[in-house]
Amino acid sequence: MAIELPDDLIALERSAWAEIQAGTLTVETAQAVQERITAFAAESGESRLAVETELKRQVRHPEPDSDAA
Repeated sequence: MAIELPDDLIALERSAWAEIQAGTLTVETAQAVQERITAFAAESGESRLAVETELKRQVRHPEPDSDAA
């Protein structure tokens, strides 16, 4: 079962992913994502690794919309 990630964390990762793709990722952006991952992991009781893995999966490899078929 997928971890329910908060919208603000997904938005941070989307920004970071866009910066990575453009070659403009800043330390500040990367740090903000990592700090929010750590905070959410502590809040949710999930492992930090599980949170980061699910976040990257949802942002970088989203599942196709099942309604589009």
